[in-house]
Amino acid sequence: MPAQTKEDLIAVSEKEYAKLEKSLGQVTEEAGLLKREEDTSIKDLVVHRAHWIDLFLGWYEDGKAGREVHIPAPGYNWGQLKAYNADLRAKTADIGWDEALTTLAERHGALMALIGDLDNDQLYGGPMPGGGKNKWTTGRFAEASGPSHYRSATKWVRACLRADAA
Repeated sequence: MPAQTKEDLIAVSEKEYAKLEKSLGQVTEEAGLLKREEDTSIKDLVVHRAHWIDLFLGWYEDGKAGREVHIPAPGYNWGQLKAYNADLRAKTADIGWDEALTTLAERHGALMALIGDLDNDQLYGGPMPGGGKNKWTTGRFAEASGPSHYRSATKWVRACLRADAA
């Protein structure tokens, strides 16, 4: 069940990030850069998760400022996510393992800072400003961009580690 309060959102964000961080700590650079299914590496996944936090932070800032919000991104709709993610992998191909991990940690920090700056009503009192036709709250968008993404990333990283050990 999604978080419904600021305190719950902070708790689930920290919990899921800690699990992801622990799993990533078991990945060698070589394993992190190894291309796997759909030509995706663990590094690509880490960069993707950091990028989606940036997207959310941009959506929030644009909506708050009254600017048009492009969800998921300018020129893309939800049905084009595979193409968007492939384009993202191509644009970020030169990012190394350490930089990917550092970027994710920094984006997690930025996400937590925003959550910390908002009160419960700003997070859950109504739809996110500029959230399009979506009625999701800012807190729900934050959860989807952070802890929900961390949870699925942890699951995939653990599966990669198990496959590598076999």
